[in-house]
Amino acid sequence: MPQTKPIVSIENVVASATIDQDLDLDDIQKKFPKVEYNPEQFPGAVFRLSKPRTATLLFRTGKMVCTGSKSEEMAKNAVKDVVEALRKGKIKIKNEAIVTIQNIVSAINLGGRIHLENLARILPRSMYEPEQFPGVIHRMIDPKVVILIFSSGKLVCTGAKTAQDVYRAINSLHATLEEKNLMRYE
Repeated sequence: MPQTKPIVSIENVVASATIDQDLDLDDIQKKFPKVEYNPEQFPGAVFRLSKPRTATLLFRTGKMVCTGSKSEEMAKNAVKDVVEALRKGKIKIKNEAIVTIQNIVSAINLGGRIHLENLARILPRSMYEPEQFPGVIHRMIDPKVVILIFSSGKLVCTGAKTAQDVYRAINSLHATLEEKNLMRYE
């Protein structure tokens, strides 16, 4: 059967950011009652947005971590929206946030079944211990990602810094699976 194109869905983009100044988290919580801040349990405050639906952790040092976005652009916009909201709430922020994408997690469906034992033997930097975990853990060097491979043909790719890296990794793995005849299509 002919090769199918992988279906890739970006599930979560994690971005870090800094505004290069200290933040008064108690003041932020007073001005934004929906912000969750409990310093006895966790040193950061959680600032949630409904559009885009994200959560941004704010730290006293001015560092931030944004999770929940579905693209690099959405993550950058979410951080920008949080900074704007803080400014509108009379929190003085001098600089624009510098945002760095840390991790992109994607779910992939290759559309066929994979023989995991053969795959683990053939694919370098792969680990398969079915008693411990039902998939092959493959560590790719370029791009530097980890791909969890399941017999159903479904994959999870983590560690990418760009969406382009996700597609490069998946296309490379898919080509190897095809070339080594490790996929079976129903």
